[in-house]
Amino acid sequence: MRGSVLFMLKLRGCLNGHRVQLTTDGFAPYIWAIEQAFGADADYAQEIKDFRQNGVARDRYRPPNFVTTTTVRIAGQSDGRRISTSYVERQSLTMRMQMRRFTRLTNGFSKRLTSLRAAVALHFAHYNFCRLHRSLGITPAMAAGVTPTLWELPDLLKWEAPYSGPSMN
Repeated sequence: MRGSVLFMLKLRGCLNGHRVQLTTDGFAPYIWAIEQAFGADADYAQEIKDFRQNGVARDRYRPPNFVTTTTVRIAGQSDGRRISTSYVERQSLTMRMQMRRFTRLTNGFSKRLTSLRAAVALHFAHYNFCRLHRSLGITPAMAAGVTPTLWELPDLLKWEAPYSGPSMN
């Protein structure tokens, strides 16, 4: 089974049967992976952003210029106002800014996959359970109804995840 399908199966296992709206970029394997994992149980759309590089060597580390966005509904009844990859892009930026192992052009990387997985899991657990977010006024876990209280670091470190879905190994 392909890694993208395993990822989507793991995602589905974490959602406890709730119907979701998924938005991805234009990467073609996502269509098949989401169909295999969710079938008709997800509203799925793609947001394809077109960027252009100006081709000048001195601009190689600058982001490319945004040109346009195309939205394609793939399955289900996606709410057009919520079709966006901006949420995951922001999450990726936050992760890269807060975790040295994901910054570009550095040597702060993980030598072992298990170390990388542990660092990412700890980052996201802290981000979602222990950190108050200004836009919400509470933690994302509290906003989602996962926990009623703000967790302190000792709470996070003693917690064990109950999930036992498909392995990503």
